[in-house]
Amino acid sequence: MGNVYTKQEIVTKAKELAKMIAETEEVDFFKRAELQINDHVKVQEIIGKIKSLQKEAVNLQHYQKHEALKATEAKIDALQDELDEIPLVKEFKQSQTDVNQLLQLVSTTISNNVTNEIIKSTGGDLLQGTTKKNPLQSGC
Repeated sequence: MGNVYTKQEIVTKAKELAKMIAETEEVDFFKRAELQINDHVKVQEIIGKIKSLQKEAVNLQHYQKHEALKATEAKIDALQDELDEIPLVKEFKQSQTDVNQLLQLVSTTISNNVTNEIIKSTGGDLLQGTTKKNPLQSGC
């Protein structure tokens, strides 16, 4: 068997990996887009209106004002659509997607490789994804 690592050593490596990820082009673009979003007056005004209407919607739902709630939700949807049409917001949302895809790729890569290492170290079959050969199955 190969090296045996402690949880602390793995966490240390994970922190190094996190630092590497935080220094990628995807994360850099996300940070710059977020700063621009925060400084964009129109975007902030729309976000403020949406938040206010969301609070109103919670109150209307609590008091079971169904028709008023539908109208408020329609206003929220319209503002959300307006927000989504702003090029900067589109770029920001795309950058969120890119960062999430990178994180998912890292997670999947780690998971798949851990599984493969377990299969290999137990004399299993990588193609079938099984550990040690089942004694009840005859080889072909």
